[in-house]
Amino acid sequence: MTTPPEVATAPRSLSSGDRWRQAWLVILAAVLVLLTVVAVSRPPDQPQGNPAEAVTPVHVPSAIPTDEVKAPVSPSPSPSPTPTSVFPPAGVLALDGDVPVKGSGKFDYANERGPVAGTRGTVRRFKVAVEQGSGEDVAAFAAQVRAILEDERSWVGSGSVRLQMVAGADRADFTVYLATRETAGRMCELGGTGIRIGGVPYTSCRAVGKAIINLDRWRRSARPYLEAKVDLAAYRQYVVNHEVGHELGHRHEGCPKAGGPAPVMVQQTLTLRGCVPWSWPRDKGRDLAGPRL
Repeated sequence: MTTPPEVATAPRSLSSGDRWRQAWLVILAAVLVLLTVVAVSRPPDQPQGNPAEAVTPVHVPSAIPTDEVKAPVSPSPSPSPTPTSVFPPAGVLALDGDVPVKGSGKFDYANERGPVAGTRGTVRRFKVAVEQGSGEDVAAFAAQVRAILEDERSWVGSGSVRLQMVAGADRADFTVYLATRETAGRMCELGGTGIRIGGVPYTSCRAVGKAIINLDRWRRSARPYLEAKVDLAAYRQYVVNHEVGHELGHRHEGCPKAGGPAPVMVQQTLTLRGCVPWSWPRDKGRDLAGPRL
């Protein structure tokens, strides 16, 4: 008997194994399509590998202004400030304002130590002190005393003595004092000297182991220097050199040549004896002395 056509053309039912193979083929085809799409869509210059490790290219303009490609220049260091003088400025002949006439009679001592100044001779050590109530700073006074006594134009330049400032607690050969006129007057009289003008202690002086600077003169200078219009700084240099000179054994001197520089041991606070003011024991590299009085 002949088989009906619809039965002969009907599809054969798939086994379970055939169905799994067909599913895998569909999945594989889908994966291949997806990979093809990704490969086509990737930019040609995209770096391969891990995207986190890719380096983004930097575009450099073809024309860059010259001042943008210069190597950075380190700023020049600021110039060191010019050392300021420890003395009153040039042109100042005297300081304005009232000057205390009396202090406590007690002294503050500078506590720094300086170098040994000079190349030859016995070392003489000194302290520096300022009377309490004088209105003066002991460190500032000490800086000026050191600047004077360590200068080659001072006593150390002769090669016969060396000087060193020491602290208040140290042993010393003498002390440089700055005192109000009343205190200075008493100290000078106890040392055997005492020059008053109008009843007022006027000059500085030396007593044994003491170079005593009168605060009036330290701030107001003295008539011969004021009349010659010489700076207060120069007078301060003179008066310290003069009184320390006494402590080193030098006596008063006269003027060796009229119109020439006055030796520092001339009593320039009172008179120049025909010379002109000069602050130092040495001039032009030589000791400057006059006839002994």
